[in-house]
Amino acid sequence: MQAMLRLSKLADYATVLLVHLGRHEGLATAAALAVETGVPEPTVAKLLKGLASSGLVLSHRGARGGYRLAGELEKVTVATVIAAVDGPIAITACCDGRECEHSSLCGLSGQWDVVNDAILSTLNSITLADMGRHAERLPRRGPALAPIATVGTESSSVTEAVS
Repeated sequence: MQAMLRLSKLADYATVLLVHLGRHEGLATAAALAVETGVPEPTVAKLLKGLASSGLVLSHRGARGGYRLAGELEKVTVATVIAAVDGPIAITACCDGRECEHSSLCGLSGQWDVVNDAILSTLNSITLADMGRHAERLPRRGPALAPIATVGTESSSVTEAVS
C-alpha cells in the first residue's frame, strides 16, 4: 500500500485554470475555460469566484465580461493557489503551533514543522509560469481541442486550447 500527500482536486483545477487564464490576451469566460481545460463549467465558475475573492483573478461583468489573471504567472506561486483554495498549508494539526487532541501522547508536537516548512518552501519556489513551461514540454494526450475564442479583445482573437 502506498501512502501519499495529496493535493485537492479543486487546488489542482485552480492551478490549471490560472495557467490557462494567464495565457489569454484579454478576458476569458468560465465557459471557454471549461472547454479549454476539460474542467466542468460549474466547477470553473465556483473556482473563479473564489480566486477573485482571494485577489488572484479579476472579474469583469457584462455582456463582454469575463476573467483575467490579476498579476503575472511569474509572480503567483503554487503555495498561494493552494492556500487560496484550501486554506493554510499544514500537513498535521500540530503544525504552526496548533494543538491536537493527541499532543500529550505522541511527543512529536511541533516536530512536523520542519517537514511542513520544507514543503512550503518548495511550493513557494514554484510559480504558475514554471508549471506552464513544464506543461508545454509534455506530449499532448488525446485529440487537440478546438480553438477557443476569447472575449474582451478588440479583434476577438482566437487562442488555441492547450491540454
